[in-house]
Amino acid sequence: MDIAEVARRAGVPASTLRYYEEKGLIASVGRQGLRRTFAPGVLDQLALVALGQAAGFSLAEIKGMFSPEGRPSIDRAQLSAKADEIDATVRRLKAMSDGLRHAAVCPAPSHAECPTFQRLLRAASAGNLQPRQKRAVRAR
Repeated sequence: MDIAEVARRAGVPASTLRYYEEKGLIASVGRQGLRRTFAPGVLDQLALVALGQAAGFSLAEIKGMFSPEGRPSIDRAQLSAKADEIDATVRRLKAMSDGLRHAAVCPAPSHAECPTFQRLLRAASAGNLQPRQKRAVRAR
């Protein structure tokens, strides 16, 4: 398939395909005139890239999920660590949502008098509501 066909079928611009090729995520197999050509399997590789990005993996981490031949070779411990990270984010966001919902309907005369809102403020000032820094996850 030429680069225009891959771009159309994958739903990404050709510039993104060239960038992914530069980063070693995909590889063209040749050229038709000035256009790069790709094997049909590139669509599966691009799907894995999209899934990895949606899960929050960096492009460098995603690159490590491919064997030198371009086949998936995913470290299960890396997937588990990312799932743990997502779970922690969900818990943090749920706590924030619950606190905000409470503050929206709190019967206290002002938010300054609401114990729940004050706990939320203390957590924010202590940095407990910020996303955790990414842990280094070793690529395979």
